[in-house]
Amino acid sequence: MKHIYDRVIHNGMVLTVNAGFDIITDGVVCIRDGVIARVESRKRAIDDYPARDIMDAAGGIIMPGLVNAHVHLPMSIFRGLADDLPLADWLNHHIFPAEREYIRPETVRIGTLLSCAEMMLSGTTTCCDGYFHEDIVASAVAETGLRAVLGQGVIDYPAPGVPDPARNIDVASAFVGQWRDRSPRITPSVFCHSPYTCSATTLTAAKAAARQHGVLFQIHVAETKDEAAACRSAHGMSPVRYLNSLGILDEQTLVVHGIWVDDDDLEILAKRKTAVAHCPESAMKLAAGVAPVHRMLDKGLTIGLGTDGCASNNNLDLFGEMDAAAKLHKVIRKDPTVMNARTVIRMATIEGARAVGLDRRIGSIEVGKQADIIIIDTHQPHLAPLYHPESHIVYAARGADVRDLFVAGEALVRDFSPVRLDIGAIMDQAREIGRRIQGGQTINIDEATKS
Repeated sequence: MKHIYDRVIHNGMVLTVNAGFDIITDGVVCIRDGVIARVESRKRAIDDYPARDIMDAAGGIIMPGLVNAHVHLPMSIFRGLADDLPLADWLNHHIFPAEREYIRPETVRIGTLLSCAEMMLSGTTTCCDGYFHEDIVASAVAETGLRAVLGQGVIDYPAPGVPDPARNIDVASAFVGQWRDRSPRITPSVFCHSPYTCSATTLTAAKAAARQHGVLFQIHVAETKDEAAACRSAHGMSPVRYLNSLGILDEQTLVVHGIWVDDDDLEILAKRKTAVAHCPESAMKLAAGVAPVHRMLDKGLTIGLGTDGCASNNNLDLFGEMDAAAKLHKVIRKDPTVMNARTVIRMATIEGARAVGLDRRIGSIEVGKQADIIIIDTHQPHLAPLYHPESHIVYAARGADVRDLFVAGEALVRDFSPVRLDIGAIMDQAREIGRRIQGGQTINIDEATKS
């Protein structure tokens, strides 16, 4: 029999996350050339769907791969290094010094591989990263097979890989040019750290470079009360209004955090069609505040869900992030109906894809889209019985329940195990780096990564 499809997934409940949030009880998803070719309720014998690989979802949930709208991949090597601290103290006295001492190409590679392993094993198929040595990050992500939007960091201080801040924009532009058409799963971008670490000149030049290349511009904005107050003191306006005055905000800008914003700020973001990456767990841990997501949604803003980096979260499990996002806003608003399960799932899938500019390609299970798909094993005590799959996804499921993961139809996780990666070797290398950081040792990367 001639194979019409490369892979057919059947015997599962399909959460399409399409415009109508259609749920197909006994669904079939057919994949050809990395693209979803057919989605329907099974009406015939499975043998009537000729494919090279027939995969039985075993009654599990088939849904779009998750989209992590904000992360710092290499920072997994700093997981747990400095906790229970205010953001300014955490950054200035712990993270920035650690980055100066230990961030170099080899540690960036191991940190990125570790983060990618964690993400794929917990259901994330796409992430949006911003950091330094982003060429190394891109090469490492490409090794894993995940999809990613990757931003070369820009900051007005000597940074890893860019000791002369005057070269920031050139390095970012070179990175975008290098990776623009290199891999269909890697989309380059520009990442400015924040309005308080980048001058107006740097901000406008970085945004101009992003516009010239037609790529996403990422930036931390209004993350803390002190940051917002300092911006008003220095510029006479809020961080959002300041960026708007510089011409930074548009539909290809991603505002990360957006916690300390008022209604006027939200009107500006809505008018400029600027998306927001919401990172509730990181913000809670750093006591940064709570972004007014309910008001953002009322204004029609696109909101993706992000974990932030391992140094501030301390994990990259978007299932936990969905649960936290839903419950946080319910208690803040004193309203159990806000941030319902479907809204939060959309933020972790199609809205996250829209926030990073990939919604036409990923984020839902629809014909013509890339086959970025996960299968959740529901044969777990904490997932029985099953009444409403969307509620289970947000309030009961965990990243560890992801049995299989596909990007562009390629299996990257099968039966809970990575296909491409040697997880044991990656963890051994990361642990050795951690031991040397903890001991205050200079890291000889060749020794650390081979021991």
